[in-house]
Amino acid sequence: MRMHVALNVRNLEASLSFYTKLFHAEPAKVKENYAKFELDEPPLHFSLNVRPYADQGVLNHLGFQVSRKEDVLAAKERLESAGLFSVDEMDTTCCYAVQDKIWVTDPEGNAWEVFYTKADAEFESADARSLPSPSVCCTPIPQEKEPAAEAAASSGCCADSLRAPQEASAPSVGGSCGCSR
Repeated sequence: MRMHVALNVRNLEASLSFYTKLFHAEPAKVKENYAKFELDEPPLHFSLNVRPYADQGVLNHLGFQVSRKEDVLAAKERLESAGLFSVDEMDTTCCYAVQDKIWVTDPEGNAWEVFYTKADAEFESADARSLPSPSVCCTPIPQEKEPAAEAAASSGCCADSLRAPQEASAPSVGGSCGCSR
């Protein structure tokens, strides 16, 4: 298991320069609006996402990168058994990779993912082939709690799978994410 931290940045070049020096490592992937480091010491999957963040802050999301899909499913079962609502995104394209993942949201609205990366992808997300947007891939957006029946009727990518009831104190995760339906 590897810890995952994703930060929103305004200037990718400046952030890459800083984090390359801080981590004493080169990034594993660099795109026009995204970069990631996959460090062994400490075990960390660290990504930089070019996004506006005036109201959201620099934290994009947190997570754990695991070795196989079965680890994602085991985490889902464990979290749901503990009373946490999880959102599935299997076979999704996100952060220039094809992934299987689940999401949970803490009481403060911080999104956490458990994910397995299957392959690299040419696009940031399935919906970001031509129009980059602040709400695409890797930027979960807290949504107001709404009943599952209303969620299924909502439109937009992932709306039907990401908006769902959760613990009363925690908003659910939602937004365009490139999920497959």
